[in-house]
Amino acid sequence: MERKEFWFVVGSQSLYGDKVLRTVEARAKEMAEELSKTLPYPLVYKATIKTNKEVTDVVKEANYSDTCYGFVTWCHTFSPSKMWINGLDILQKPYCHLATQYNKEIPNEEIDMDFMNLNQAAHGDREHGFIATRLRMPRKVIAGYWKHHDIQKRLSDWMKVCIGVQVSKNLRIMRFGDNMREVAVTEGDKVETQIKLGWQVNTWATGDLVKEMNKVADAEINALFAEYTNQYDIASTDLGAIRYQAREEIAMKKMMDMEGCMAFSNTFQDLYGMEQLPGLATQHLMAQGYGYGGEGDWKVSGMTAIMKSMGKNGNGSSAFMEDYTYHLVDGQEYSLGAHMLEVCPSLAADKPRIETHHLGIGMNAKDPARLVFEGKTGKGIVASLVDMGGRMRLIVQEIEAVKPILSMPNLPVARVMWKAMPNLTIGVECWIMAGGAHHTVLSYDVTAEMMRDWARIMEIEFVHIDKNTTPEKLEEELLIKDLVWRLK
Repeated sequence: MERKEFWFVVGSQSLYGDKVLRTVEARAKEMAEELSKTLPYPLVYKATIKTNKEVTDVVKEANYSDTCYGFVTWCHTFSPSKMWINGLDILQKPYCHLATQYNKEIPNEEIDMDFMNLNQAAHGDREHGFIATRLRMPRKVIAGYWKHHDIQKRLSDWMKVCIGVQVSKNLRIMRFGDNMREVAVTEGDKVETQIKLGWQVNTWATGDLVKEMNKVADAEINALFAEYTNQYDIASTDLGAIRYQAREEIAMKKMMDMEGCMAFSNTFQDLYGMEQLPGLATQHLMAQGYGYGGEGDWKVSGMTAIMKSMGKNGNGSSAFMEDYTYHLVDGQEYSLGAHMLEVCPSLAADKPRIETHHLGIGMNAKDPARLVFEGKTGKGIVASLVDMGGRMRLIVQEIEAVKPILSMPNLPVARVMWKAMPNLTIGVECWIMAGGAHHTVLSYDVTAEMMRDWARIMEIEFVHIDKNTTPEKLEEELLIKDLVWRLK
């Protein structure tokens, strides 16, 4: 497997003498080794920085390292910040400043000037932090004792964000046909997106997919059908429809893998030569980590792939989602999220069922098979990336998913019900005011803080709707951000 690691670079200076520097290095190695036991990826001690050249050299090495996914700094002693300028100015990897110290407590009986000279992270980290602020560098600052669980959790989450950054910079998206006609939010500037986020977004004809489908062998379909049977309950007698979805999945996967794509989109308005809109096929591909966007929405497709990569084990509970309808009974205000066919089973509370039903929209010659399930309960977020014309805006809203309060026996799709923050109606007002799309990524794994970190690294606008948000405050925030981002 590809190695993913994060480099730990510690600041000091030569004035303290070799004994102090040896202690700093030994402690930094110990911290990196201990933290690596709890972090999702190794934290590798690289150097104790004492000169401008040392900083610049290690940054150059990090920039061209395929295994280094992020740069973590800490100043054990006092590290004059001018020596960091040239190096930090060329740093191209995500950057986290861990403001901590080796010792947890001030030792009352032992503290003397030797101790003070060695243990002055309170001094060194502030000096170090100033120069990054002066350079206006996007960075994560985490302050606290390095052995505390909450500090390790925040550093772990930041590492997962960096994985999402790397996925973004190398992401290729395959569009099967164009986006749904006359829909505004699925449009966007693909050139600007590649400049800013790294995504390559290109189109393949639906006819090319049909040609690939015609090449799929029965043995391949049999093998995937057996996989479906093992993972899901078969609640359909139309096995032909399920096998057709397997044919679609195999063909789409072959085409994406051939082109190095990890996300795709399609639309029910363009099924040239196909019998069914991919439903089960799309859901099973998403379960494997591929991103997806309906109606040709390549932006939500890309965000789905990225947020999945930031989740548990590199493919967490994140999925393409759409707010479909509201429950507006007083005291029981909920959103019902679903889509025609395509919701990832990573959100499922129980084992999904394969069902076949009529789809009353699009160009389907036959009824498509799809997975039907209820979503898990728990806290999560919904995220929407929109093109504001000249800049990208990432909108994130906190939610709490609940067990659906209605059984909805005649609704033949996967569904999730949730409470929006701060409540349904205010949340809707704020979402609309911010320009949030009807397509989102719903995630149980990725937090709003992680998405803020991702947006900061990618240098795009971030809007957060939480329990404390009001339309009045958000309106002022959006006005200020609009002015600021127009100047960038």
